[in-house]
Amino acid sequence: MGNDAAEKVPQEETTSKVADEQEKKPKGPPKSVFREYFESFTVTLVMAIFGMTFIIQAVTVPTGSMQNTILVGDYLLVNKFIFSPGGNPLPFLPMRDIERGDIIVFKYPGNAVDPESDRDRGLVKYQINYVKRVIGLPGEKVEFRDNQVFINDQPLPEHRVIGDPPRGDRGQSALTTTEFEERTPEDKWTVYYSRSTMRTVESGGKLRLDHLNFGVEGKPMIVPPNSFFVMGDSRDQSDDGRGWGFVPRDLIIGRAMFVYWSCDRGASNGSMVGCITHPRLDRIGKFVK
Repeated sequence: MGNDAAEKVPQEETTSKVADEQEKKPKGPPKSVFREYFESFTVTLVMAIFGMTFIIQAVTVPTGSMQNTILVGDYLLVNKFIFSPGGNPLPFLPMRDIERGDIIVFKYPGNAVDPESDRDRGLVKYQINYVKRVIGLPGEKVEFRDNQVFINDQPLPEHRVIGDPPRGDRGQSALTTTEFEERTPEDKWTVYYSRSTMRTVESGGKLRLDHLNFGVEGKPMIVPPNSFFVMGDSRDQSDDGRGWGFVPRDLIIGRAMFVYWSCDRGASNGSMVGCITHPRLDRIGKFVK
């Protein structure tokens, strides 16, 4: 018993001395306010760069090709993570393949038939972002005729509406619409045709499509492997796959999610300050579908 007590006393004293020495060691000067803000900013910046590189991206819509689904002056967040690479979903991740009806953001692939037209319009392939809806999937036959899309010779279910810009408008405002056919349960999205082209079709006339090269009447096309055929929802105002071809999978950035800001481009005269002072509050937070 005596020996055990004698052994415990030195151990307790040693432990106490170690603790005292650790308390006496200088802990260094406290972080300055500047250093704390700098570290927080650095971490936030790294996370933002990671997110913008791999998860989300912000884009703006400068043209009316997707009206009224997306308006000129809408600023969109794009989900870059949703589509699985190469069309093969990775296990345990919230990813899927590209589907018909998805509104995608992609790098402009260039006009495959008439590259000169790109130069005339100041377009450089792979340099500008386009926003369109996926219509044709790999291996499908696509043909556009009489203001209707046919996939594998079957009409594609779309809710067609007459839509024209307001008089005097230069493509900045939403289309003025008129219903002319009932929506069916199969119609998953709405597309817009001008009154003039619909009158031509209804009267039995033929639309002028000679300036279009892909998937139009008399030029049906099979969508190549690992590529997609896309069109704008405002069909008579859209520069889309009918004119320049197909979108390779590796040019697709992601799927448009929702509008995080929107402004009236006409009222703002195209300036950033004007865009801030002329918001369209009813558009902010609107999901794109």
